[in-house]
Amino acid sequence: MSATLPSMDVATSDAELLDHTVVAVRTAGSALRERFGEVVRYRTREELMSALAANDDTALDVLRPRLTRLRPDAGWVEDELDGGALPPGEWWVVDPAEGNVNHLHALPEWAVTVTLVRENRPVLTVVHLPLTGETYTALAGAGAHLDGRPLRVSETAELGLSIVATSQARPDEDEKVVRRVGSSVTAMLLDALVVRTSVPATLHLVNVAAGRLDVFWQFAGARADLLPGALLVTEAGGRISDAEGRPWTPQSEGFLAAAPGVHAEAVATLSR
Repeated sequence: MSATLPSMDVATSDAELLDHTVVAVRTAGSALRERFGEVVRYRTREELMSALAANDDTALDVLRPRLTRLRPDAGWVEDELDGGALPPGEWWVVDPAEGNVNHLHALPEWAVTVTLVRENRPVLTVVHLPLTGETYTALAGAGAHLDGRPLRVSETAELGLSIVATSQARPDEDEKVVRRVGSSVTAMLLDALVVRTSVPATLHLVNVAAGRLDVFWQFAGARADLLPGALLVTEAGGRISDAEGRPWTPQSEGFLAAAPGVHAEAVATLSR
């Protein structure tokens, strides 16, 4: 194993751990970028799942040994559709190809994400966009950054002047959730300036953290698609809650990330 990736115990600073995690995530992103370019054709669900798994495995072959060496005792979560609370201790929550279906379709909206969770609180996160080379990082209590530059959410104070976004939590979503998403989009179309809808969630959330978007919401969801952005937005000065304005946890049925000046209006719109 490379000497640049020493085994680290809990006494190691989280800032140093973040630096090594960035290296691992960027390396995995490079491997996925080499596979990107042509539309991957599939005719059956089985062929689709096989193509998705091939991308996941490419990134995991890089990430798993490196992250395991950094934190040998940490648990490992790589199913991006898993949700709910984690058992006690440290866990790597990994989405090896966030927006994987976009990658297969030669669309640019995809990333590699890794979050370290300690006692069910995200400690650090890395979101790398291989096609642009951008790396978003956040460290609990130390801010959010894009390639070392501090991030700050927008100062927008009126939902009617806001660009807002939502995302589909998963394929084959429950009909009740689908109808709730549709109603929320209609409500936001009436109240906000512009509504954007696309996957994956993380790419909307990095834009909220960077002040490019003012609001992101989603119903249902999983740890891997919300934890990285939740930490980034929080550390950039934004507000995180469920869709009704209550404290958000991975067990919540809704998720809302917003600039502080429009959070209350967004809650009111989503609660109609």
